[in-house]
Amino acid sequence: MLFSPANLPYWIFLITGILLFLFMIFIGGGEAELDADADLDVETDSEVSFGNFLGWAGIGKAPLLLLLATDLSLWGVIGWMFNVWFGGIAQNLKVPFIEIIILLVSLFISLFIGRLIAEPIGKMFAEFSEDASSDRLVGCIGTVTSVYIPTENLGKIGQVDILDPKGNFLTINAVIPDWATIAPQRGEKVIVIEIKQQLYLVITKDSVDEEHWLNSSNSKN
Repeated sequence: MLFSPANLPYWIFLITGILLFLFMIFIGGGEAELDADADLDVETDSEVSFGNFLGWAGIGKAPLLLLLATDLSLWGVIGWMFNVWFGGIAQNLKVPFIEIIILLVSLFISLFIGRLIAEPIGKMFAEFSEDASSDRLVGCIGTVTSVYIPTENLGKIGQVDILDPKGNFLTINAVIPDWATIAPQRGEKVIVIEIKQQLYLVITKDSVDEEHWLNSSNSKN
């Protein structure tokens, strides 16, 4: 039953999850957490419900790659266990669509457990990979890879890919300061201006916010 063809999808999920973990370790861990990749401040009920589901699944509370690796690994293990425990019994009892039921139930449980453990694992990766001088990124330019970068007071985070002064590629969790007037969108360039409570404050490059920041910095000097 261990290597039954019925368990093949779960072996694929498990192996894929492990490979994603290894990939994260290879690239130096996930220093950042990803936002929900969807605007939760929307008007229609369907979009709000979808945004709530993303939040429930942990998207926006842990790096997306780490969350995916965790969910797939759990889905592989839990689905395989359910298939071993209940698959044979259900087939003997002729329970219809038992494979689909096990697939969906194991997915639901994996998403629930994954969101609980991905965030602390993400912090462990961040602490492991983070340079002692976190402010080394201040002044560096990065590219937004999430849908947008939210304001810091919203309780959400965005994702930015950036190169540190040593040429290391990093993915950081980012927000814009409360005073910023422009929310950077995916693909736009941003500048890191400060680190605050393990979040990087960024502003849109070549914008009025950058001018405001430069003027404020010059006035302080």
